[in-house]
Amino acid sequence: MMSIFLKLGSVISAFVYRVTSLTTLNMKLLFDLFPVILFFIAYKLVDIYAATVAAIIATLIQVGWSWFRHRKVDNLLWVSLVLITIFGGATLFLQDEAFIKWKPTVLYWLFACVLLISQVLFKKNLIRSMLSNQLKLPAAIWSRLNTSWSLFFAAMGAVNLYVAFSFSTDFWVNFKLFGFTGLMLVFIIFQGLFIGKHAEAQDVTKTE
Repeated sequence: MMSIFLKLGSVISAFVYRVTSLTTLNMKLLFDLFPVILFFIAYKLVDIYAATVAAIIATLIQVGWSWFRHRKVDNLLWVSLVLITIFGGATLFLQDEAFIKWKPTVLYWLFACVLLISQVLFKKNLIRSMLSNQLKLPAAIWSRLNTSWSLFFAAMGAVNLYVAFSFSTDFWVNFKLFGFTGLMLVFIIFQGLFIGKHAEAQDVTKTE
């Protein structure tokens, strides 16, 4: 009986390890969650324009905190700051909420293009670059992971446009926080299961 529990524990530990090894990637993908939360709160308390200001300020705080803690700022954070400044600034200056609604789509589609173009044109798998120190996977699996993330971001961008311009602003703001975060977490869980399956298969192959 004890051996069964030990084996079960080792399987669970291996799975948890492989999932948590995605932490770096997950944080990069969810780096704008703090501005999204402040955006949500400000919108509920005031309006879309106050929420836009809150998102800009929150992103500036992220950049400042990152520099203070690490003496460097992640490139994705710079991209987010530029986009929120451009689209948020346009929303505030023109008093048109359509611009801030486009921002998530532009960000997601930019991620999708960078992942895909890097792999196709420059033969560089960015997902592998981020996770290769924690995971050992066959080249074909890395390619599938990179492609799946690219397609996922492309779909997220399209979903944002549909929700933003087919439903009320209030519904979009709610979906922006809860809907996108939920979709991201579900996708990450499936990615963890996929990675765990193929990492285990490779371990077995090496053992044999």
